[in-house]
Amino acid sequence: MSILLGISTFVLILTSIFLILLVLAQKAKSDGGMGAAMGGGMAEATFGADTGNVLSKATINAAIVFFVLSFALYLGRIYERKHASASGASLPTIAAPLAPATPKSTAGGAVPAKTVPIPGPSTKP
Repeated sequence: MSILLGISTFVLILTSIFLILLVLAQKAKSDGGMGAAMGGGMAEATFGADTGNVLSKATINAAIVFFVLSFALYLGRIYERKHASASGASLPTIAAPLAPATPKSTAGGAVPAKTVPIPGPSTKP
């Protein structure tokens, strides 16, 4: 399942890049902007007079593929996480020690313990 999700993620990245390039290649309604600067004229020369229709349909189809892949990956990751925890393949738990380790002196002798006075009942009136 993990390999399928990895391949789907790669296809989603390619679809995202393709969708970005499609949007940038489209000519703006005001005959200017980023579409004209980034190859709007080249797309018109390639596809002919119906450039807007071809690029619009390709953008719609790429957006549909993007959203379907995104939703499928979302459901796949939920499925993977749910079944990974049920099979015991989740992250290991590490038990922490209950008491802190006592420091050792470098000279081989014992390290004197610190005494902390415990406050008793107050004798103030």
